[in-house]
Amino acid sequence: MQNSNKKRLIANMKTLYDKIWDAHVVEHDEKADTYLLYIDRHLIHEVTSPQAFDSLRLSGRKVLHPEKTMAIADHNTPTKDITVVKDEESRIQLETLAKNTAEFGIEYFPLGHKNNGVVHVVGPDLGFTLPGVTLVCGDSHTATHGAFGAIACGIGTSQVEHVLATQTLLTTKSKNMKIQVSGKLALGVSPKDVILHIIGVIGTAGGTGYAIEFCGNIFEEMSMEGRMTVCNMTIEGGARFGLIAPDEKTFAYLKGKPKAPKADAWNKAIEYWKTLKTDSDAKFDKEILIKAEDIKPTITWGTSPEDVMPIDGVIPEPKNETKKRALEYMGLAAGMKPSEITVDKVFIGSCTNSRIEDLREVAKVVEGKKVARSVVAMIVPGSYVVKQMAEDEGLAKIFIDAGFEWRNPGCSMCLAMNEDKLAPYERCASTSNRNFEGRQGYLSRTHLMSPALAAAVAITGNLGCKG
Repeated sequence: MQNSNKKRLIANMKTLYDKIWDAHVVEHDEKADTYLLYIDRHLIHEVTSPQAFDSLRLSGRKVLHPEKTMAIADHNTPTKDITVVKDEESRIQLETLAKNTAEFGIEYFPLGHKNNGVVHVVGPDLGFTLPGVTLVCGDSHTATHGAFGAIACGIGTSQVEHVLATQTLLTTKSKNMKIQVSGKLALGVSPKDVILHIIGVIGTAGGTGYAIEFCGNIFEEMSMEGRMTVCNMTIEGGARFGLIAPDEKTFAYLKGKPKAPKADAWNKAIEYWKTLKTDSDAKFDKEILIKAEDIKPTITWGTSPEDVMPIDGVIPEPKNETKKRALEYMGLAAGMKPSEITVDKVFIGSCTNSRIEDLREVAKVVEGKKVARSVVAMIVPGSYVVKQMAEDEGLAKIFIDAGFEWRNPGCSMCLAMNEDKLAPYERCASTSNRNFEGRQGYLSRTHLMSPALAAAVAITGNLGCKG
């Protein structure tokens, strides 16, 4: 009898992902194995929302819960002169977002607004992102918000429309994967290095079909901003969701944020949030164990986030035709050291690494130094909140004195949807999340890395950070 009860108890043990998912299921079609999931938070921007609003008009529908949606202009926004949007398509998309949000009663932070910035930076900035919620956005890096112990994922335009109209999402459930990183990180190893190393281990398809929970003392010791960097790149490892259990750091980060609960609601929220952790006997479908000591400062060499190497390593021999093509596209050869590879530009920004802690790390590296004459380097803060903090702390002056261009917030050169882009064959050290062919401009060459490494590259002009 005792064994039977024990088995039943273990069977009821749940992962963090399962707990949040089960709390939001409206309907489950067992035959199709699809779920109708209630959505607590919806973020929209100018690129993936226009068609969704057009469809609402054609069907005569309204937005069911406009107060649960927040709109931000970020992908197409200029970062140098915000008074002029040179690209006509970008201008039309921004104007359309303003029109749509006004018509449907959605809160909107336009270009230049004090709360404007990159959507995945602004959400946490304002406390719109909270533990235990379901959050979606028409952007693949929505997993960022999983750092708060939330189920967060990117959705397509038709799904954006569905969420606007019904506050629900028809979807399938992922399996559970646990990635545990334990031990002690070497000096200079950042959260960006940790996630790049993980992707190098599991590959860009390693997480396909899974929700990844990041566990172990390394993530427990990370700041909230570091956790956001890790969860941001979950999609680059193939998984739709990335989560880290909320803790006292999470609560401290959120306390006092404009959209976070207040007074008694805060105390009740904390009580619930403390239950959001994987049960001790819960079973994962797959587990990956990584030793922290194996992680070094890391950069990418190819055209996939899985093409990683330690900063003190050499470019590996290509294992197949895809990797051979990647080397050819990048204009590199096996055996080359990072110090042999010079760059044309450095981009510090994006929803991965544009928060205040990232900028503080950059300032530590570049203070009193100068950007190499051969390099054009820009720093694009993730939001106006971050920009103001950096200016108040004197970081912006350090950047400008060192020769960096200090820009206004936006997605910028991460995906080159405005004038911030690389020319053909230009090579960039970037703190963004993707190094695909043409990601930063036609025939552009991108090397992903941490803010500290990118700052060092800007000073020395080469990927080995050696002058």
